[in-house]
Amino acid sequence: MDVFIWVLEAVLILLGIGSIGFWVARRNAIAENVQGFLIQLAVNIALPCMIFSSIVVNFTPEKFPDWWQLPLWWFVFAAISLTLTLITMFLSQKETRGEFAINLFYQNGLFFPLIIIGGVFGSDAPYLPQLYIFIMLHPIMFFSTYQLFFKKARAQKTQWHRIVSPILIATILALIIQLVGVSAYLPDVIHTILETLGRMALPLIMIILGGSLYLDFRQKGKIYYKEIVKFLVIKNLVFPLVFLGILILWQPSYSIALLFLLQAAVPPVTATPILTERAGGNKAISNQFVLSSFIFSIVTVPAMFRLFSQFFPLP
Repeated sequence: MDVFIWVLEAVLILLGIGSIGFWVARRNAIAENVQGFLIQLAVNIALPCMIFSSIVVNFTPEKFPDWWQLPLWWFVFAAISLTLTLITMFLSQKETRGEFAINLFYQNGLFFPLIIIGGVFGSDAPYLPQLYIFIMLHPIMFFSTYQLFFKKARAQKTQWHRIVSPILIATILALIIQLVGVSAYLPDVIHTILETLGRMALPLIMIILGGSLYLDFRQKGKIYYKEIVKFLVIKNLVFPLVFLGILILWQPSYSIALLFLLQAAVPPVTATPILTERAGGNKAISNQFVLSSFIFSIVTVPAMFRLFSQFFPLP
């Protein structure tokens, strides 16, 4: 049961930090203009610094020569996930089928796996830079395809400034530095600055996300109990179990299996309610899918990881 407890603690830490943001927003303790500044600080500065420093410090191309395959494996994961989404989305009612599908398909691919990998394997685990490389193309797909799930938004223009983000630039730049072999020439003070800024990323982002969830949930409107139950069964149980079955038959390397399982088991990305609203969809039900999946993941993510460890023991 050790693995279950480790992952449970990691998930509780993540949700615990998010609950602080929920509480702060509930008390109206942060002005709206300050929230905008914090989002920019977290997403465009702290998070890229965390990714850059982690790859430069913990990623060695010689020890993982097949690193270049990671984005290709991400395409495989996305293809399987899309197939499952297109099959199961028809279990939802027609009026909110787009909201159902967008939350099934776009997973919280960074923050949940990040805290789980750190909690189980340590902050210097080689799986962390592999995670960053694996999902480096995820924002491109997210911001260029989400509107396809809504008929009213299919003619919307792609927001290229969101696709070519500081996170993608930091990942590519760090990879180039490691491949060229010039990381040893970077001054220690640069490493220290980037690492210090990077440490702010996770708590700051989770506080912001917790506050955003409160602000959205405050305007929840009608609660779609039946749709929520169907969504939780499919997203939190069916998706990871199907991927686990595929992994058992496939038997890939531990690192690839770990990344696939984590991506399949985590809740939806928290930006889906905002993008649902932009696409003319039902923001309320999208928010309910995200929040309920987050809460249910307290049990399902540790359980899935525990089951995964039966077939893929910790190295």
